[in-house]
Amino acid sequence: MLSPQQKYQQLSAQTATPIQLVLMLYDGAIRFTKQGIEGIEQGHREQANNYLCKAESIIHELVSSLNFNYPISKDLVLIYEYLLHNLIQANLKKEASLAIEVLGHLEQLRDGWRQVSKTAIAVGN
Repeated sequence: MLSPQQKYQQLSAQTATPIQLVLMLYDGAIRFTKQGIEGIEQGHREQANNYLCKAESIIHELVSSLNFNYPISKDLVLIYEYLLHNLIQANLKKEASLAIEVLGHLEQLRDGWRQVSKTAIAVGN
């Protein structure tokens, strides 16, 4: 049985535009990366592993959603591969600095997508 929050999240995902879905993925990756960093910093290895793996899964989803008919996709896949590499290394070595770097990149990418979203809304009106 789904909780009210889970029902809301499911409905949000089902009714979101493609750009909104991308933003939701970035928000999730950012949240899980922060929680992974917190786990590393507090010495909770299992927590760090669980959350960093969740962040990796979201980045894999971002990779699989790329449309290679657009030239920027080739750049994004390289960025995502770099982020995945750093998350894996952060998880293996339990080095927060690597995950902190990933977090910064994810936040920049999300902010870029927010700008795209605002432009799409402005053009649509």
